[in-house]
Amino acid sequence: MTRHPKKNDPVALLRQLKDLLSNFERELQSEDLRKKVLALVPANTALRSLGSSLIDRRFAVSARDRILFYLQKYPRTIISGNELMVIAAIGEWARRVRELRVQFGWAIVSGVTAKEIIREEELPFSDVDLSAMRPSEYILLDDQQDRDAAFRWNTANEIRRRKSSVRDKILEYLIKNVGKKITGEELRYVANNRTEWARRVRELRTELGWQVLTKMTGMPELPIGAYFLATTRQAPEHDRVIPDQVRRQVLQRDAHKCLRCGWSHERWNPSDPRHLEAHHVDPHGRGGENTPENLITLCNICHDAVHRK
Repeated sequence: MTRHPKKNDPVALLRQLKDLLSNFERELQSEDLRKKVLALVPANTALRSLGSSLIDRRFAVSARDRILFYLQKYPRTIISGNELMVIAAIGEWARRVRELRVQFGWAIVSGVTAKEIIREEELPFSDVDLSAMRPSEYILLDDQQDRDAAFRWNTANEIRRRKSSVRDKILEYLIKNVGKKITGEELRYVANNRTEWARRVRELRTELGWQVLTKMTGMPELPIGAYFLATTRQAPEHDRVIPDQVRRQVLQRDAHKCLRCGWSHERWNPSDPRHLEAHHVDPHGRGGENTPENLITLCNICHDAVHRK
């Protein structure tokens, strides 16, 4: 009686797979298509078992655990979907990746989302080129789990079902999570996977004055691909016309600190939910230009005080 190898014994599984493929050579001579297909079923099962056996069961038991283990072993590395399929050893591996990303709070970004973020935010990477990612590739940006993600996922799931515009859904989700770091993947999910989601986030910031911050637009301590709504207060209309590129330049020049009181986002807390704004030295209403030379960084408290004077 043939002894079946253990599912966690890669050497024995490889031996079994070789035997099955060797026997399949004879089946190739058959004219019966179904007979050939059925002969490959055990080989396919053995191949999947071999893939799952590459990670010791002491570290990862389920397909989802194996995917996470693999991504954590190679953080900030572009991983193909085929790699994850081999490790997961199940047909629904992509769903497990989505669960890790949306429900369990792991910062896994797909090639589709990476390109959308880069196109709207011009986010640079010094050690990896996200623009080269294919749609079926993934990268773990941060090895820290966001444990509040499961609670936010329920909110996201509720909002995405509503019959409203993509921008309205994103804004509602941001307001419900004001003062919390959320990911681009969450916003894409809320937007029902519409590719326009990143553009709508930019519109909320630059056209409607919502203080949606990213690593490159006001909050450098945020991880790449994360978003943060600092307050439910919209910026004054005269400050909404400042291009993101100019705003970034001003914030970087002023070391991301208020030039009046020295406040920075490193001191942000729920009891003092300030944010940084760009203030026109020569007022915009009197012809002041949106140039770095005519703009300085102020926190919203100091900004309001200056305008009251």
